[in-house]
Amino acid sequence: MPGATPGRWVDAWKERMPHVDIELIPITFSGQRTAVGDLDAALVRLPIDDRDELHVIPLYDEVPVVVASADSFLMATDQLTPDDLAGQVLITPGDDVLGPLDLPTDEPSFPTIQTTEEAVATVASGVGVLVVPMSLARLHHRKDADYRPLLGGRTSTVALAWPRERTTPDVETFIGIVRGRTANSSR
Repeated sequence: MPGATPGRWVDAWKERMPHVDIELIPITFSGQRTAVGDLDAALVRLPIDDRDELHVIPLYDEVPVVVASADSFLMATDQLTPDDLAGQVLITPGDDVLGPLDLPTDEPSFPTIQTTEEAVATVASGVGVLVVPMSLARLHHRKDADYRPLLGGRTSTVALAWPRERTTPDVETFIGIVRGRTANSSR
């Protein structure tokens, strides 16, 4: 969805529904299914369990990127291919959202790093590389680490999900905003 971002959705919500508060609550990939049951609606990464109990609207596929030390030779190009990563140590954090990547990389000789934030700090020190969706690279950006798109890498689908039994007029309005409808649009 070109131009569709959560920030723009919140702005549109405030304009169209100023009498209804919107609260943004961060949720983890591993806890997203539980969180959706407690929220009116959530941005989630697919796959998500129990889809028959939820309404799920896929929104966009997020580009995977390689995160490495800012002074890594990998950062000398605008984009990378899986072959560019041959022999690199691939760090897969405990909160990984992409799953197995089937890249020509080596496994680390140290225990699993638990969070993406810690993994970014590790690669910033020059130890290994990390492959994550671009939004996570941006979220954990540091001066000593950078990222490049990974061509042909596994994308991560972002979707809007909400419990079927909790569809309200306000949720319907938010869905319309996410889908790009304006106050003057008809369904």
